[in-house]
Amino acid sequence: MIEDWSLPPLRKGYPADADLQARRVRAGGSPTPGSQPAEVMLGGTRCLVVEPSSGAGQGDILYLHGGGYRLGSPLAYLAYAREIADRSARRIVLPFYPLAPEQPFPAAIHTIVAAFQALPSPGTSVIAGDSAGGGLAAALCILAARAGMRPAGLVMVSPMLDLAATSDSLARNAHCDPLFSRAAVLDSAGLYLQGHDPSDPLVSALHADPDDLPPTLLLIGGAEVLLDEALAFAHRLALANRRVTLHVAPGMGHVWPLMAPQSPQGAEAIAAMAAFVTALNPPNS
Repeated sequence: MIEDWSLPPLRKGYPADADLQARRVRAGGSPTPGSQPAEVMLGGTRCLVVEPSSGAGQGDILYLHGGGYRLGSPLAYLAYAREIADRSARRIVLPFYPLAPEQPFPAAIHTIVAAFQALPSPGTSVIAGDSAGGGLAAALCILAARAGMRPAGLVMVSPMLDLAATSDSLARNAHCDPLFSRAAVLDSAGLYLQGHDPSDPLVSALHADPDDLPPTLLLIGGAEVLLDEALAFAHRLALANRRVTLHVAPGMGHVWPLMAPQSPQGAEAIAAMAAFVTALNPPNS
C-alpha cells in the first residue's frame, strides 16, 4: 500500500463579504424537531451521520454537500440523506468542510481526505457528492487512487467538473436551469481557486486521468447548465474502459434529487444510487 497522499499545500484566503455570509445563513439548513442527527469526529472533522432505518448498514457513503465551494452545510441534507440511507442500506457520513474564500483550494480537500482515512473501512466506502461536492468527491477519488486507497465507487449528482466554464450547455440551458448558471460557476471558481489553475484535475475532474476513477455513477438533469461537461466526462471514462453509469433525467435542473427527493424524478435518481451502491457491495456479500 502506497498511502502517500501528496496533498497540495494550504493557502491563505480572505474574509467572506456580508452578502455571502447572509446567503450562508439562508442556505445553512437545520434539523427538524426530534430528528437531531448523530455527530462523530473523523480525522478531526465534524461529521453528521444518518443511519438506515433498518439498522446497521452495509458500509459508508461519504457524502459531500454542494454550494459552489462557498455555501452549504450537511444540515440542509438530512432528509435527502435519510432517503439515500434507507434505499441503499448504507450509513451516510456528511462532513463539514471549510468554505471559500476564507479557506480556498485545497483546504476542503485536506479535510475530506482526513475524514475518508478515518472511516472504518475506506476501501469498501462510496464517495458521493453533488454540485461542488461532486467535484470534491472526484478529487478525493483521484488522490485516493494515487495513494493506493481506492474507494469502492463514486456517485456524482450534477457535478461541477469544469471550473473554467467552457461547455455550450452553460448558455443553451440557462433559461431552464434557475438554480445554477455560468455566472455562478465563475463566481464559485474565483472564490475557491484564488489564482489556482482551473485545469488542475483536482478542481476540474473533466481533465482527470480516467484510470484514477473507481466505478462511477453520474446523475445529471437534461435541462442543466452543467449537462455537456457531465456527458463529456462520462464519455471520457467510457472510452478508457472505466466502469461508468450515466443517468440523465429529462427536463430536470440542477441537483433535482436534493431539491425534491420524493418527486418521481428524485425517487428515480435515489433508486439509481441505491442500485449502483448495492451492486458494488451486495447484501451479505
